[in-house]
Amino acid sequence: MTDKLQAGSISLHSSMLGGMVDLKESIHAWRLWSLLGWLEIRQRYTRSKIGPLWLTISMGVMIGTMGVVYGSLFGQPLAEYLPVIAIGIVVWALFSSVVNEGCVAYINSSSYIRQVKAPRLIYILQVVWRNIVIFTHNFVIILVVLLIFGVKNWNALLLFIPGILLLLLNATWAAVILGTISSRFRDLPQIVGSVLQVGFYITPILFKGEMLGEKNKWLVQYNPLAYLIDVVRMPLLGDSPSSLTWYVTVGMAVLGWIVALTITGRYSKQISYWV
Repeated sequence: MTDKLQAGSISLHSSMLGGMVDLKESIHAWRLWSLLGWLEIRQRYTRSKIGPLWLTISMGVMIGTMGVVYGSLFGQPLAEYLPVIAIGIVVWALFSSVVNEGCVAYINSSSYIRQVKAPRLIYILQVVWRNIVIFTHNFVIILVVLLIFGVKNWNALLLFIPGILLLLLNATWAAVILGTISSRFRDLPQIVGSVLQVGFYITPILFKGEMLGEKNKWLVQYNPLAYLIDVVRMPLLGDSPSSLTWYVTVGMAVLGWIVALTITGRYSKQISYWV
């Protein structure tokens, strides 16, 4: 029994080391995945005059409409409510897009995987980079809202930087794990899409956690997605995230990447057969 446990521990350790090597090689190949991400965006908007800004315009219209309608339904002042949903929707779009597109990253890149010997995680980093570029376009909406309604606390605003990095780290490990499993089980992307759709409604994106009251407070307390949204949104709203928010998001990132690297090291070679 002891020998089996030792063998299993050694296997997991070697798998994680393999995943770390893959990640290191993928980061070194940043020119490749950044170029692939740029090319995909350019191809999507080849004949468009303003390109990805169409996403910003459509999202801005949606946020403005929802701000007026839901603000009236919830009885919230527009000056307080519009920044909440503007930041929430833009941040959620980044997270959900990375996770959703990460599910099919290996599947969509099957032709490259079969023909070119390259570290696997470059295809996940390509997805992340592409969505970061789109996020920078959508971030204009947040800047406009903050310019109109003002910044409450400039000191807290600086915490947005580590907050967005934690969000990206958590979204990326989720994309790595789900992308690997989805290359083997093709029904998973549809399941993930449905789960994220439910997550959108039960996560404080269109509302603040305190708006639920004490009775339904558990929806926020036991929802890891709520902490990921808050760690980015609260600094932009002028508040410092709680210690619990930092602990949860950092803990998720550490544990998630341990699992992601282990899975990558163990199954990276099989991906070329699965896709």
